[in-house]
Order: sequence, then C-alpha cells, then structure tokens
Amino acid sequence: MSAAKFLAFDFGAESGRVILGRLDRSKIRLEEIHRFPNRQIKVFDHIYWDIHYLFDELKQGLMKTGNLGHKNLSGIGVDTWGVDFGFLGKGNQLLGNPYCYRDSRTKGMMERAFNLMSKDEIYKYTGIQFMQLNSIFQLLSIVETQSISLSVIEKLLFMPDLFNFFMTGEKLSEYSIASTSQLLNAKDKTWEPAIFEKLNLPIKIMAPVIQPGSVIAKILPEITEETGIQAVDVIAPACHDTASAVAAVPAQLSNWAYLSSGTWSLVGIEVKTPIINENSLKHNFTNEGGINQTIRFLRNTMGLWLLQKCSLSWRQNGEELTYAEITNMAKKATPFKCIVNPDDLTFLNPPDMPTAILDFCKKTNQPYPESKGEFARCIFESLALKYRYILELINSMRGETIEVLHIVGGGSQNELLNQFTANSTGLEVIAGPIEATALGNIIVQAIAKKELGSLQEGRGLVANSFTLKRYEPEKQELWNDIYQKSISLFSD
Repeated sequence: MSAAKFLAFDFGAESGRVILGRLDRSKIRLEEIHRFPNRQIKVFDHIYWDIHYLFDELKQGLMKTGNLGHKNLSGIGVDTWGVDFGFLGKGNQLLGNPYCYRDSRTKGMMERAFNLMSKDEIYKYTGIQFMQLNSIFQLLSIVETQSISLSVIEKLLFMPDLFNFFMTGEKLSEYSIASTSQLLNAKDKTWEPAIFEKLNLPIKIMAPVIQPGSVIAKILPEITEETGIQAVDVIAPACHDTASAVAAVPAQLSNWAYLSSGTWSLVGIEVKTPIINENSLKHNFTNEGGINQTIRFLRNTMGLWLLQKCSLSWRQNGEELTYAEITNMAKKATPFKCIVNPDDLTFLNPPDMPTAILDFCKKTNQPYPESKGEFARCIFESLALKYRYILELINSMRGETIEVLHIVGGGSQNELLNQFTANSTGLEVIAGPIEATALGNIIVQAIAKKELGSLQEGRGLVANSFTLKRYEPEKQELWNDIYQKSISLFSD
C-alpha cells in the first residue's frame, strides 16, 4: 500500500472538521487540519444554514492543508447531515441559503402529504421513516406555500452535493444522501416518479444519482489557484455522515449492530436488501443507502441533542460547563429519578430544553430533575433505555439476535452513557473510533482510488489503527426492572 493522502470534509450540525487521512502499510493515521463552528441562523421565523460561510471554511481547510505541505492529495470527499438541500437557478446561482431541518415550515406537511398519497404507499416505495423534517415534506412546504417560484428552480442539490458542485461544477446526487430524502425508491435506487406525481413535486429538478465511491471530477482551477492545492479528484464518499460512520465500524462478528452517537443517535444494522413491511412501518424504521449497494436499516432517536440544548440554556444563564463536567455531575446524581422519551416532539427544538424535560415529567406524573446532574442523568438513562427498545425491535423484525453493539462517533467518548447502554441492552459494547465519519469517508475514497481492495479491508485497517474500549453489562436486574416500567413511554 502506498502512503496515499485523502482529505475528508465532515460537516456536522454543530461543527465541521477537515481531516487528513494517511494510509501507510497497515495503519490509517488521522490529522485534524481545521475545525470550525456551524451555526443555525434565525431570520424572522425561519432557520437557515450559512452555506457560503461553510464553503469558505472548506477552502480554508484546503489552504491549511497545502500550507502544511500536503498539496498533492489522492482525493477529497465531503459528508454532511441528511435531508437539507439548496436550489440552483439560472446561471447556476444559489437561490438563497438552505433551510435547516429544524425549521417550523414543515409543520402540518406530513398530514397534507397523506391527503395526496397514503402513508403506506410512500413507505412501500421508499422504506424511509416518517419525520416532519424529511426532504419530502420540506419540498412539499415550498410547493404548497409557493415561498420560492418553481419556475426559477433548475436543480435541487443536497448539502454535500452543493459542496461538490461548488468544487467541480457537476450537479449530481450521491446515493446515501439522496436516500434520506424519502423521495428515492429503496429497491431501484432512483427517484420515484409516483411520489413526485401524486404530491405535485417537480421531478425535473432532481439530479442524477451516483453511488458512493464515484469520482466526480477534478477540483476547479480557480479553487486550486485560490487555495494552493494541486488538481485533485473530488470523490463522493458515502456523503451522508452516518453512512460514512457505518463504513468505518470495525466489526468482526456477523450479528452486530451500530450506534452512531452524536447530536442524533442512529441505531441499526447493515443489510443487503431493504426491510419494508407492516412492522417496520409501524415502528418507523428507515432503509437508508450505504456503500456497496447495502442498506442501513435503522431508527433515529434524538440523541445528545437534549444535552446540547440543556447546556445552551445553562450557558445563556451564565453557567459555562463542559460536557465532561456535566457528565461527572450525572455520575453522582440520583439514578432513575425520571425517564423521558427522547423522540417526543416536545424535544425537537424547544426554546428551553430543561423546561421541556420538566413539562414531560409533569405530563407523565414523574418526579422532576432538580439539579443539572439529574437532568443529564435523566437524558443518559433515557437514551440507553431507548436504545434497548430499538434493538429489540430490530431483533424481532430480522429474526436474528444481535450479539454486539458498536458505538462510533463523538458520543462514543461518553463512558457513562456507554456503560448505561451496555447495562440496558445486556450486550457487549465496543466504543470507537471517535472519528468514524471521517474514517469512513477516507476508506471509501481509498477504495475508489484502489488504495484499498474492499470495505472489509478498510474496516480491518480501522481496527488495527485505533484503540477500542469494551463495556460489559452490569446491574442487569435493576436495568431490566426499570426498562419494563418505562417501556410504555417508548411504545409506538
């Protein structure tokens, strides 16, 4: 294996990173080149992403990479969160900043969609879970309210597709990110005409779908001139950040599940064909695209968003606490004082998360958390119990028993939550790597450039390159008792 260098641009809802990956013999080495905040911008009653700022940070990352002596790269790839998109108009002009998925304009759009096309029929085609933030409902809201004239829209591009377009001029949609839209046929892996027709959505604005590992084009000359980077291939990794994270799961057993832990928690398995049936619809499971034509059969839960919003509220009140400090408070707090359902709509984007948690406890006749440690412990215990609920549903639908749970992403650093998850699920939990998304991004690029022979080789390389921490279940009788008492909170 040559000492190839790949650059991963990993855009998250809170921050973005530019990470250099070097493949050298039997190891992958990562070096963080650039990190920057990502902000949701509120204007009047709507929330947007600042796409121009983010693209400028991408170029800053390229410039810093070159200044560090890495001007000659083997490839660069972008991954982001799902569902959000921007529009291109005449002359390839961007028609405003993309909306954020937490924007309120999608309220009521699911019900409006079901008046035009049944929920069962949409799910039959797409296999995607129903959330009001999905692209299908975002696009429907624009059509219904005519907030943007359809006559001026020439192409819809999802967030990573926009960055790829800015770098290359090519208008394409990568499969894993396109699958999050609830507009793609899960079996055919193409845009589903019936959905566009029945919901009166314009299919002509959708870009051609390409598979992960596709080489899009060389970076534009004006960008090489501005940043000092030599001409390099822009490669579509698994452009959805969770798809990239799953690509880097260092799994060795056959019956494994993953938990991509961050702002969102995504719990699921990797399968060869979509699982689309009455039970998967009832329990709101999703079939999103992965690499090598695989499907990520999973369910979203709200994740550490609850803690992030609590932290923000406390910070606005003048109390600056690190996540490590909050976790230490949780460790000392009263166990099982209250349990919440992380997916209750109350928690989607409340003005004050601690108040939302208190309201949920009042509604469900539970004691209230009184300290910051109790708020955090409530969140951690609730997440661990919700993970068990989701994994048991997966076992029942697949007919096989999961043997080990791999936790990847930033949340894998939270040792308290990891131990709670092992206790709740009764599974061995293997935590790491932290930078799974960037690693998966780099692995897919390396496969595209034939620096790696297969996904299995890439996963083996991850296992050899990073320290993984194992957690065995503890206090299972207590956790089983709490789970049985709490399961009604999670029931669909």
